Amino acid sequence: MSHFLPSRRTALRAFAGIGAALGLGAAACGPEASVSGDTTTAPARTPAAGGERRFGAEWESHTRTFMSWPALASVWEDDLPYVREDIARIARAIGEYEAVVLMARPDQVAAAQRACGSQVEVIPLAVDDLWTRDTVPVFVEDAGKLVGVDFNFNGWGNKQEHANDSQVGRKLLARYGIPREVAPLVAEGGSFETDGEGTLLITESSIVNDNRNRGKSRDQIEDELIEYLGVEKVIWLKGVRGEDITDAHVDSLVRFVAPGVVLLDQAFPGTPPDSWSRSADQARSVLDTATDAKGRRFEIIDLQQPDPDLITGEGDDFLSTYANFYIANDSVFLPKFGDRTSDARAKAILQEHFPKRDIVQLQIDTIASGGGGIHCATHEQPGKPAA
Repeated sequence: MSHFLPSRRTALRAFAGIGAALGLGAAACGPEASVSGDTTTAPARTPAAGGERRFGAEWESHTRTFMSWPALASVWEDDLPYVREDIARIARAIGEYEAVVLMARPDQVAAAQRACGSQVEVIPLAVDDLWTRDTVPVFVEDAGKLVGVDFNFNGWGNKQEHANDSQVGRKLLARYGIPREVAPLVAEGGSFETDGEGTLLITESSIVNDNRNRGKSRDQIEDELIEYLGVEKVIWLKGVRGEDITDAHVDSLVRFVAPGVVLLDQAFPGTPPDSWSRSADQARSVLDTATDAKGRRFEIIDLQQPDPDLITGEGDDFLSTYANFYIANDSVFLPKFGDRTSDARAKAILQEHFPKRDIVQLQIDTIASGGGGIHCATHEQPGKPAA
């Protein structure tokens, strides 16, 4: 069973046809090409004087969580009302623990507000789809001040319509008065996993790829990630190339729960080997021998998927990993898939590692049928909780 739906429903086919008609290919997706087709060159980054840049861990304090209201029937077809129900469910649940800001197209704000309730702030900001993990800039601290690093979202290599989502970084940061830096790379937030202490986990397939960064070597990309994210060590996992729309983001494979401690996605026992289980095996082989930025060996804990015969969602490519969880203030949010034993086991593992946080399980079958999870649909802004 594949982890991901290759097309995030019909969007990939639809946009591929548009791209072919316009003559767009991988060459149009390189690091110096914006999604609008205009050429831009990122200026050299000037580090803030007197301070070090740091990419914090997700379990640190959040000011708010950003989310997006899925807009396109061309992507979700008949499932659009149901995926919106999933998004509203997540937003309301997180809103019990921290501020939630949900972006919606101006003509959809009222409907989104009714669905999410008064505890969620809905703002008019044009979006295409729900994947804020990838469209919102990556937040780092520089000399104690927040900076948003824009990684030039290009629809995962021009695989999906993204005219509005490509502008989310610029518009959102301007609205909140957060300085914006444009990285000389194309990448997505789901590509990155950090322990907050200088270690970055990433899959080669999702960034050392001509559909994002044509002509750039892994060493070049690593140097730029170290500069713009402020990390000290990048640990490369192979990933899976070309079998899902993201080219195998790390946030559905392996996640930190503490410095030196990772949860690794594992197929349900007896599931035939495939590209995804082999990717997990390869990740284990790397992490078994690697050390983090502080020289620690990794403790690897298996996070087993549910029984595919018991999940309540539909589709052969249903994303059934528990690894795509989201850590919010005083809480952790992870999916429940209908296999009560596996759901309970995953919750217990997260509770063991976050004993002072509430572990909240949510049904997200439509999001999962589109190849994503709770982490894909959320993006934290680090800092003191909003008043």
